[in-house]
Amino acid sequence: MNQILPRFLAASIAAVLIAGCSSTPTEQDETRGWSAEKLYAQAKAEQADKNYEASNKLLEKLEARYPYGRHAQQAMLESAYNHYKDQEPLLALSAIDRFIKQYPAHPSMDYALYLRGLVHFNEAQGFLSWMAKQDMSERDPQAARDSFESFKQLVTRFPESRYVGDAEARMGYLIGALANYELHVAKYYYKRGAYLAAANRGKYLIETYTNTKQVEPALGMMVRAYDKLGLNELRDDTKRILTQNYPNSSVLDSDFLEDRAWWAPW
Repeated sequence: MNQILPRFLAASIAAVLIAGCSSTPTEQDETRGWSAEKLYAQAKAEQADKNYEASNKLLEKLEARYPYGRHAQQAMLESAYNHYKDQEPLLALSAIDRFIKQYPAHPSMDYALYLRGLVHFNEAQGFLSWMAKQDMSERDPQAARDSFESFKQLVTRFPESRYVGDAEARMGYLIGALANYELHVAKYYYKRGAYLAAANRGKYLIETYTNTKQVEPALGMMVRAYDKLGLNELRDDTKRILTQNYPNSSVLDSDFLEDRAWWAPW
């Protein structure tokens, strides 16, 4: 009997411990049972408070629980915006591209294109800050080109969109910067004796960015490069075009390549 009692007590204690462990409260998801509307509204509230990570967690739950509702579609764009504001461009672009692919006829497609343009525009800031006197020939303008293309799609497809005005202003800024990039690269080649490359870069600028102020110095660059190459006919034809369109031009002056006024972005 004395041996049975300790065993009984041990078993009883073990049972109490097991029961105590099993009754430990687990972490509860406070959003359990929330409607799509409530999840979306709370995500927007977190977004307004600049709590972008918290907002995205709510949007993820919204998409997982209500994948076919209208709020789930909008959640993709809100998530993209959160990533954009939280300086996570790759995640932002991934969300935008997923939205565009899945919902090509969505009423918010103009905003999706605008937001994609903004993300690329933000990524292009390193390129656009060329006035820090870094070597433009080593800069990558792809983000600026992608930004321009997104804004162009917006303006072309949705001319009545409320985002068009800002998109057009940014496009003007970008096209000037891209033309200036080509001019800098042409100058880079010319100063290193790569005259054919300099002439071709000037030609590309003129054909691609026809209405920019960089056309005039690009023509001057081509005249100089053709002269160095001994291509006199091309030199004279280009010079004739230059003088016809810019009769008071000074781009053929001796100090042209060193005059920073010609290398201003726009």
